[in-house]
Amino acid sequence: MSARELDAAGITDESLRLAYRRCRALNARHGRTYFLATRLLPRDRRSAVHALYGFARWTDDLVDEPGPGPVDPARDLDAAADLITEGLASGTSAHPVVAAVADTARRYRLEPELFTAFLHSMRMDLHVTDYPNRAALAEYVHGSAEVIGLQVLPVLGTVVPREEAAPHAAALGEAFQLTNFLRDVSEDLDRGRVYLPADELESFGVDRDRLQWCRDRGRTDDAVRRAVIHQAAVIRGVYRVAAAGIPMLDPVSRPCVDTALVLYSGILDRIAEQDHDVFAARATVPGPQRARVAGTALARAWWARQGAGRPGVSPRLDTA
Repeated sequence: MSARELDAAGITDESLRLAYRRCRALNARHGRTYFLATRLLPRDRRSAVHALYGFARWTDDLVDEPGPGPVDPARDLDAAADLITEGLASGTSAHPVVAAVADTARRYRLEPELFTAFLHSMRMDLHVTDYPNRAALAEYVHGSAEVIGLQVLPVLGTVVPREEAAPHAAALGEAFQLTNFLRDVSEDLDRGRVYLPADELESFGVDRDRLQWCRDRGRTDDAVRRAVIHQAAVIRGVYRVAAAGIPMLDPVSRPCVDTALVLYSGILDRIAEQDHDVFAARATVPGPQRARVAGTALARAWWARQGAGRPGVSPRLDTA
């Protein structure tokens, strides 16, 4: 299937095909929801999404999963920044992940500033462990998540001017990231970080020590439960902004994005079903539910592609 995706995208150079396959493998291994949703896209667009995901994952792992032996995440991030800067300028790279993403950036004319913002947020993880308020968190989320929505938007295509759809694409990235933060409070504490606004937690009588107390005991308390309920409500509001942008996308891309939104927002449903206890178990969407959502989306994607191939009903793609 990977070869068919590469053929559809017109990627013929063998070294570049290997680079895209490396990114696809990263997506399949680490981004189950994203990978499943990406398979609903037309084949010629999938490789680009794999490349963007692969780059984000590779760079993020330099900070959070550096591997065995002596490491220097700051040095490694600087080296990654140099590679992507050179890759974007030349359109290629000796590093496979950077080669794939540089080729995608060239094909879809992605702004280098989007990658600069992403790397800025990755550097924040080296020294920022708490966020006093939502404005401070928003700086991190812009680079770590919103820009990914903006990178993917040209790949998806739009039926409106791209700048009209851009805020909704950014909101989708934000919603996914905020969902991760709420689900992964325990894991983030283990890394010494809290990605929830401190002032909002404080309004419920919660601080880092209280979160750690719950983490150590593997269960929540009433104050933290109320704080989690509040955070979930905020995130659902961001999902509503993101959902409003789906009709602005190329019809053949809508099932992909809608599926990702439904599955990822389903994590919030699972948190609610667990009585908003994010310490007792990691909230995940059950396999049968994922299969049902994907099956429905697959049928929608097929019909959308049939319509896209008929005279008079092809979507107008924004190419600005």
